[in-house]
Amino acid sequence: MYQRIFGLVLLVASVALSITAWNYQAPFSYEPVGPRAYPVLLLALIGLGAIYLLLKPATASAHSAEPPMDRHVLRKVAGCVLVLVIYATLFEPLGFIPASVLFGIAMARLYDGSWRTSLITGTAVAIGLYLLFDKVLDVPLPLGILSALEN
Repeated sequence: MYQRIFGLVLLVASVALSITAWNYQAPFSYEPVGPRAYPVLLLALIGLGAIYLLLKPATASAHSAEPPMDRHVLRKVAGCVLVLVIYATLFEPLGFIPASVLFGIAMARLYDGSWRTSLITGTAVAIGLYLLFDKVLDVPLPLGILSALEN
């Protein structure tokens, strides 16, 4: 029941924010896709997740599938917030790829991924996202310590 309420609130919020982002006009634009591409894409994905929460079949054990809000869960939530703050702090000095690799590894380890899987996944996702934004969408991202690799 709480998942469906959360899904509905999330869907309404993502639609409202999408409308706001769609009408956004920046006084300057150095990106071919414009400043609204990233928030609109992100909000579309959030909206799809909200629709899934609303439409997925309810199970008899849905209530028992919810993890209790105990010390273990709260520690993971606090760890996640800490990793996000560190990522935001390191994003420009280190650059997108190194900061994202560290973020991916930290998040995977936080949720019990093995070291090998965490390293491979964190690196692959960081490089894949960089290629998507820089090469496909032509959105410049900071290279930071890897700036010597730039043309």
